[in-house]
Amino acid sequence: MDNDIYNNFANLFNILSHPIRLQILDELRCNDACVCHLQTLLGKPQAYVSQQLKILREANIVTDERDGMLVYYRLTNELVQHILEDLLEAPDPKRKLPGCTCPKCQ
Repeated sequence: MDNDIYNNFANLFNILSHPIRLQILDELRCNDACVCHLQTLLGKPQAYVSQQLKILREANIVTDERDGMLVYYRLTNELVQHILEDLLEAPDPKRKLPGCTCPKCQ
């Protein structure tokens, strides 16, 4: 096997080894979410959540789509989707978070 494939998998597993990024991906495997929703879910500052989303976006694991003033993120990497399904429990259905100001929680 080509060494590139090993490097690609090692890089992917390195990205997935971060607990906050895993929480983000766990939420996104069910529903698209904006930064404010993820910020409320994680209890982390907006800048920190955005930094983690940037890493996921640059790794082609998530994509973003602007809707007015909000940017919604979506899990688009099928391999990561399968990994999460194999490793984690069944996803929670769409949940409204207390204190979240995003339109999906209102």
